[in-house]
Formats: sequence, structure tokens, C-alpha cells
Amino acid sequence: MERRYSSYTVEELRAEVAHLKEQLQKAEQWGNVSEYEILQRKMQMAAAYLVNPADFEKGQRYELAGDPGQIFEITYINGVFAWGGHRINLLGQKYETREAVPLSILGDKVRR
Repeated sequence: MERRYSSYTVEELRAEVAHLKEQLQKAEQWGNVSEYEILQRKMQMAAAYLVNPADFEKGQRYELAGDPGQIFEITYINGVFAWGGHRINLLGQKYETREAVPLSILGDKVRR
């Protein structure tokens, strides 16, 4: 049975992210799209445990890494996930969908 990322040490998490990054590159080279997507999600989850939740603030907006032009507004933080009800595109249009994203995919804070 595999261990949960929450039980890994920081060193183990860094090693896991590096290992997943190597596998991700191989999947990309082979053109295996589904494997690439799965590995990318796993890497985001492992990296989320390396992020300090205290660095993010409720009510603030952050860019979504790897998704240019998309902004995510945090409603609350639970563990390594930021929950929100708003995604905002480049035109300032809000999409009201409640969702959770790993903290690792949140980029820079956006000023209003």
C-alpha cells in the first residue's frame, strides 16, 4: 500500500517531486497524454505539501500556475487545498463554481 503524502518528510517529498518530474518528461517524450496528465496531478499534490498554507490569505486572488489568464479567489484553506467559488478570466468575468485546488498551483498574488 502506498503512503500518503502527508506522512512524507520534506526530503522525501522533494525526492518524490523530482522522480515524478522525470517520469513526466518521459511521458511527454513518448506522447502519452493520459500518463502525462496523471503524473502532473500527482506532482502538484506532492508539491502542495511543500507549500506553507500560512503564505496564502482568505479573500485574496492568485494567478493559477500553468493556466495563464486565470485567477483564483480563495474562500478558505483546508490543509493543502485552497477552496474558492470564483475563477476570473482576463476579461474580468467571474465563473461561480465551488472548487478546491492544491496550494502548489497558486502563483503570485493579484492586486485588485
